[in-house]
Amino acid sequence: MSSKSTMKALLVDAPQGAFRQTEIARPEAAKGQVLVRIQASGVNPLDTKIRAGNAAHARHPLPAILGIDMAGIVEAVGSDVTGFRRGDAVYGMTGGVGGIQGSLAEFAAVDVDLIALKPSNLSMRETAALPLAAITAWEGLVDRAKVASGQRVLVIGGAGGVGHIAVQIARAVGAEVYAIDGAAKADYLRSLGATAIDRAVGTIEDHVATYTGGRGFDVVYDTAGGAGLDMAFKAVSRFGHVVSALGWGTHALAPLSFKAASYSGVFTLLPLLTGEGRAHHGEILRGVTRLAEAGKLLPRMDSRRFSLADVAEAHRLIESREAEGKLVVEID
Repeated sequence: MSSKSTMKALLVDAPQGAFRQTEIARPEAAKGQVLVRIQASGVNPLDTKIRAGNAAHARHPLPAILGIDMAGIVEAVGSDVTGFRRGDAVYGMTGGVGGIQGSLAEFAAVDVDLIALKPSNLSMRETAALPLAAITAWEGLVDRAKVASGQRVLVIGGAGGVGHIAVQIARAVGAEVYAIDGAAKADYLRSLGATAIDRAVGTIEDHVATYTGGRGFDVVYDTAGGAGLDMAFKAVSRFGHVVSALGWGTHALAPLSFKAASYSGVFTLLPLLTGEGRAHHGEILRGVTRLAEAGKLLPRMDSRRFSLADVAEAHRLIESREAEGKLVVEID
């Protein structure tokens, strides 16, 4: 452990650069912040894109400390903070973009609006896997599409990081859930209560006919982007709602417009980048905690364990698509 005034952290100095462990000044909790002793740091595909220099939208100039998701223990509170106290176990999507220090360090001073108490039934490792994926899923399904009991919901990329959380949130509200992914993920998707659809078999028109009698799905959440969003426009019902977390391409709107359906984009980074809407991220995580503690939401974890010395391997596994679930670096 580092001295009281300093902390260990991993820096990336330049695009495609190696992780460099260093000792830097330990931050202090300012107004509206708590100082968190980080115990686990979630690894997301976006982290690998930032490290590669391929995520201009995240605005995280290098050299920098990466790591968007974290779970840990409150070490100190700012003078005006009343909602948290020393010793609280918390989690959140608190940095690693927008020039804000990330979670690959022993400590971080974080905005209290961005955090919530961790689910009591999950480990720190499991908890650190949740924030980015859960907030993205929640914003799409709950905030944008207003998903409701009895609706037919289709998740494209249903076993992925955002997708498997979206499936569980939709199931928790009583929706009838269908999930498109590879055949190898079918058993897992069925274990979540979803109807698994093999992405390699049939067309989206076939699936609409088979599972909705040609009517279409009330809500379609595209987590893949590109052809996945085009597929979503074809799959949605009349007056239905398409949501995408990767709607960054150029797409024909006719299949959506002819059904008078709606489209919403989700850009989960906005509160971190602009400061606007940060309190809602904390609200979402409190909802996620309630679902997790009720046994209705659990992240799918890769069995491999990582320390600060192993972060590069975790990034490699994500980049090569070898990860079998969420990857988390255990720090403390």
